[in-house]
Amino acid sequence: MELNLDGRKALITGGSKGIGWACARALAAEGVNLAIAARTVGPLKEATLALRSEFGVEVSSHSCDLTKATHRQALMEVAGEVDILVNNAGAIPSGSLLDVDDKTLREAWELKVFGYLDLTRLFLPLMTQRGSGVIINVIGSAADHPRSSYTVGAAANAALAAFTKAEGASSFVQGVRIVGLNPGLTRTDRLETLLRQQAKATLGDEGRWEELVPKDPEPAAAEDVADVVVFMCSDRARLVSGTTITLDGGAGYLA
Repeated sequence: MELNLDGRKALITGGSKGIGWACARALAAEGVNLAIAARTVGPLKEATLALRSEFGVEVSSHSCDLTKATHRQALMEVAGEVDILVNNAGAIPSGSLLDVDDKTLREAWELKVFGYLDLTRLFLPLMTQRGSGVIINVIGSAADHPRSSYTVGAAANAALAAFTKAEGASSFVQGVRIVGLNPGLTRTDRLETLLRQQAKATLGDEGRWEELVPKDPEPAAAEDVADVVVFMCSDRARLVSGTTITLDGGAGYLA
């Protein structure tokens, strides 16, 4: 299936590892030029060199702290106009409302919730002025299946799902599609971190985290999520906006 993405430009936050890295590779394979943003310089440089070498696309890298509004503004200014924005940076720790301290809660929401909203607010006017663009919000299936063991993350994900639906319904008439993806458990470094936290809380030993990995269905690969992102970015999904798609194999377990 021809996706007609060759020559477009995408900005991916959290693009040096995990789902963001898988999205970068999948889009680059379709000929999409990239701007990738992440906090840590080393992995970001490695990712940039690897993408250029393997796919021959243009890649710019941007080290920034997206918990800061000034860094989000600077990222927009340096990245310039893009055809695709993939909001992906953000990891909210597991735990009940009383388990997550105030500083951690606010920093996590600043990165994921306000980060997604801010970057959309910055890039959406450029896209609407041009009359085209796609914004993908990688959220998490806890938006659909909230649990008390992940209260802060579930609330953040639900807020982003509502934001995606509300904004994506109005942006469509201006030529911009906004789509949310809610992956379930996905084999990334974050999965291990989350399950270590759960193992410590429930089993008393974080080293037993692998015992908590679901078997039916098993967690997705990051590439499974990236494949859906690529399709949603293409004109083949031209009528998809203002909605979220859950990728958990029907399991409904914690994202």
